[in-house]
Amino acid sequence: MNMFSKKKKEIDEEYLKKGVAKVKDGDVEIAAKNQDTIEDKIVNASALRKYTELGKLMFGMLQDYRKGVYSSVPWFTIASIAFALLYVLNPLDLMPDFIPGLGYVDDFAILTITLRFIETDLHKYLDWKLEEE
Repeated sequence: MNMFSKKKKEIDEEYLKKGVAKVKDGDVEIAAKNQDTIEDKIVNASALRKYTELGKLMFGMLQDYRKGVYSSVPWFTIASIAFALLYVLNPLDLMPDFIPGLGYVDDFAILTITLRFIETDLHKYLDWKLEEE
């Protein structure tokens, strides 16, 4: 089994749940404060580009949650977003980003799994956002 296969097996829903369980309020702050860096990374990594608009929506939810204007969201969703965004920010995660062609595979997997968990809450947030405008 090669390194890629081993790492791919490590990145699953259980990995995400374990990481999310460790997220604290300070992690949400760190993710929110690094919005520009994370968005640049998502836009510039071709494997992650499809998450550009969803990333903006996730950052919007984090910002509105932090401001206290949007609170009808479970902590698990906020923690999942923070974990996923901080994971993308970290260049030395399970598959270091500098590995050509493979460096963003784990980031892509984490974002994909996260979106599966929080999709309904993102839709609710978007509906709320549209009503507010």
